[in-house]
Amino acid sequence: MIRAGLAIALIVVGVFFLTVGTIGMLRLPNVYNRMHATSKPTTLGTAAIFLAGFVHFGPGAEGLTALIGIVFLFLTVPTGAHMIARAAEQIGIPFEGSVTWPDASAVDRSDRAERAERTEKSDD
Repeated sequence: MIRAGLAIALIVVGVFFLTVGTIGMLRLPNVYNRMHATSKPTTLGTAAIFLAGFVHFGPGAEGLTALIGIVFLFLTVPTGAHMIARAAEQIGIPFEGSVTWPDASAVDRSDRAERAERTEKSDD
């Protein structure tokens, strides 16, 4: 009885997050905001539903599959969202307001500063 109640509660939480992600995707203005709205809540919603499956089926084969699904989500969704954002930036879709990607010279300067700092520490 408790397991069924917990599974139902996790499904309700999952459906809530999936609904929020869907509404965000439909209402937000550009690809960057939509990507954020779909990646965060969708991951949480799907993970909650996978957890409901684990609670319902237990630690056997089906439950283990649910846990592996959660791990897969947490490894792939951030990578996919980053790839979508980088692709959108590379084809020229602008950001809202004054937000920008770091330019290559800023990244090069920070890399050189980190290397110099490591060199100084290793000399000590």
